[in-house]
Amino acid sequence: MADPVLISLRVLADLEEVARAAAEEVVRLAGAAVRAHGRFTLALSGGSTPRALFRLLSTSPDRIDWSAVHVFWGDERHVPPDHAESNYRMARETLLDRVPIPAPNVHRIHGEDPDAAHAAALYEDELAAAFALAPRQLPRFDLVLLGLGPEGHTASLFPGSAALHERERLVVAPFVSKLAAHRITLTPPVLNHAAAVIFLVCGADKAAALAAVLAGEREGERDVDLYPAQIVRPEHGALLWLVDRAARGAAPEAGQVV
Repeated sequence: MADPVLISLRVLADLEEVARAAAEEVVRLAGAAVRAHGRFTLALSGGSTPRALFRLLSTSPDRIDWSAVHVFWGDERHVPPDHAESNYRMARETLLDRVPIPAPNVHRIHGEDPDAAHAAALYEDELAAAFALAPRQLPRFDLVLLGLGPEGHTASLFPGSAALHERERLVVAPFVSKLAAHRITLTPPVLNHAAAVIFLVCGADKAAALAAVLAGEREGERDVDLYPAQIVRPEHGALLWLVDRAARGAAPEAGQVV
């Protein structure tokens, strides 16, 4: 039987405080992972809140042994790496170009591939090589960073997407109708195999989705097709929500949620 999922919520004043709290968690988990097994595997997310976190981490690069960090992405747009909407570009400009991380330790999704499904397959191969995976084995990230969309999506798992029910693949490339575009994303089994997952949620436009997602956790009535973020429940890890007061809305007070 799987261990109970430890889900905690911390409500902070604003984006700056959320970024600061997240930075402390990244530093703590990086140190623990390097001590335990010699490296720290981190899956990044896109969006404005991670941007603030990345900039903060880049201002004190000596707090993390970047030579032991391996960076991946939870999802990517189907765009070239220099595109304005590229999650890789945002992370490179705000963090990776500013810290001493070896180039081979940066494992980006090749969103410029004309075939999004092929890009997903290539990234699956990248994960298999980086984690030395046996067939049907899942990578275990030390930390996955995630965001929450106003409609409840996370990574590139959108409401009603078949990707929410993927159980075999590590990476898929769903077509997102509302965006009229493909996305490349890690699948729920990969996210739920992580040692730690942190959601970063800021802004009043996220309040309704956050309240619904956490209400489903408290009441045990999750609807992942409606609120995809509810599918994230690390099987043998911890889940932390770092949210600002504007996003809190009707969410419960800080502390253990489930």
